[in-house]
Amino acid sequence: METPTGIVSVLLTGCAIGLLGRLAVPARRQAPIGCLMTVLIGLLGAALGLVVATSVDAGWLLTLLLQVAAAAVLVFLVSAAGGRQQR
Repeated sequence: METPTGIVSVLLTGCAIGLLGRLAVPARRQAPIGCLMTVLIGLLGAALGLVVATSVDAGWLLTLLLQVAAAAVLVFLVSAAGGRQQR
C-alpha cells in the first residue's frame, strides 16, 4: 500500500468509526467534541477493536462491531470527562 493512500484510508476509517461510535452514545451523554477529536477517538477505537478481534480470530463483521463498540466507549468516556469540566 502506498503511503498517501494508506494515510487517507486510515483517516477515512477513523472518521467513520468515530462517527459510528458517536451515534452509539445517547445524545444526552454527548459533550461537544470536535471533528478532530472524533477522528482521533475513531482511530483509537479502531485500533483497540482490531487488537481484540485479532486475539479472538474474529471475522470482518465482528471486527467492525468491536471497533465501533470500542469507539463508543471512548466517546462516552470523553463526553463524561468533558461534561464534568464544563460544570
